[in-house]
This record gives sequence, C-alpha cells and structure tokens, in this order.
Amino acid sequence: MCKQLLFISIIVLSALSALAQQPDTTSKAAKKASSKDTLVSTKNDSLNARKFKPKPKPEKVYHPDSTHDPHKAIMRSLMVPGWGQIYNHSWWKVPVIYAGLGLLVDAVIFNDTYYSEFLQLSKYREYGITPVLGQSYYAQAIAYQTQPDQAIYDAEEAYRRNRDLCILGFVGAWGINVLDAYIDAKFIRSYSVDTNFTMKISPGLFNQPSFALNTAPTYIPGIKITFAF
Repeated sequence: MCKQLLFISIIVLSALSALAQQPDTTSKAAKKASSKDTLVSTKNDSLNARKFKPKPKPEKVYHPDSTHDPHKAIMRSLMVPGWGQIYNHSWWKVPVIYAGLGLLVDAVIFNDTYYSEFLQLSKYREYGITPVLGQSYYAQAIAYQTQPDQAIYDAEEAYRRNRDLCILGFVGAWGINVLDAYIDAKFIRSYSVDTNFTMKISPGLFNQPSFALNTAPTYIPGIKITFAF
C-alpha cells in the first residue's frame, strides 16, 4: 500500500512539474501582438509626419564683400575726385562727378573774371580816375562810362558773391564725392547679396475705388509680381 501511494505521489509531482515548465504562450502572443501594433503605429506616425511635414526652406547664401574698406575709399576720394568710386566699381559716377566739378570751376572763373573787371572800374569811379589808352580795362571803362557809380558797385558785389558761392559749391561737391564713396564702400562691406533671388508672377483681382455710397464694389483683373530677396 505504501508503495502504491509513493508511486501515485511521484506521478502527481511529475505532472505538476511538467505543467509548471510549460511556456506561457498566451502572454508571449499578447506581447508579440502588442509589439507588432506598436511598430505599425510608429511606422504610420512616421509616414504621416514625413508626408505632412513642410520641407525646410534652404538657408540663404550670402557673399559679403570684405575687400572694400570705407577708409580707403575716403582717402582716395579726398586725393582725387572719382578715385573712391573707381575703387567701389562705380565707374558710371566718375563722369558725373567731373561734369559737376567742371561746371563749377567754369562758373568760378567766369564770375572771378567779371569781378576783377568791375573791381577795377569801381576803383576808377571811387578815386575819380579816367583811364587812358593802355591802362587795364580801358575799353570796359569807356563802355560803362554812362552807367552810374552805384550800378558799377552793385555789379562788383554781385560777381564777388557769385564767385564765392561757386567756390563753396565746388568744395561741397568734392565733399559729396567723398561721402558717396564712403557710403558705397560701407554698404558693400556691411551688407550681403542674396543669391536666392526669386520672382513670382500670379494673377489677381483688384478692388476698384467707388465714390458713390450705393455702388457695388467692382474688381478688375491684374497681375501680381512678388520679389523675394
């Protein structure tokens, strides 16, 4: 009897041991299904994100010109008008500068010539001198001998004032030449040029202004041009 009980106990223990060692297929299947769902969800999310995510705009490429020095442009323009503009590669400004300076120089010479003439005539009138043939401005003194003294004095003052103003204008034009060279060089050095220049043309409707209160708004077709720098 004891042998039989012992034998039955051994069989029961072996069965329990086999059950304990049986793998948990249910939990593994659940884990596998959960992992598969996670992978599918992650893949779908990544696809959606890739599909609807806007493409990043390319960064603008700049090419700053660091070879232009404003100090060098100033010194060149101070020494020779237009040299700073040539240094800044603004060749078209050189004829404009010399045309303006040339006109001012011509105006200075013109007014100074007549100022010297009327200055000598004023001295003749002031000291009561009648010039004789061979003296300076003899022909002019004869030509203006019928004019009153005040007219000669006023002409002298007018030509002197105009000469001085033209000299100031010449100095100012030279200064503008220097200032232009400095600003141009400063602009080239401090700012950059974008290589991604684009232009977009699209049709559009524009509201036409109406001046009556009860008039319905009217629209006219047009073209819209957009520049991107």
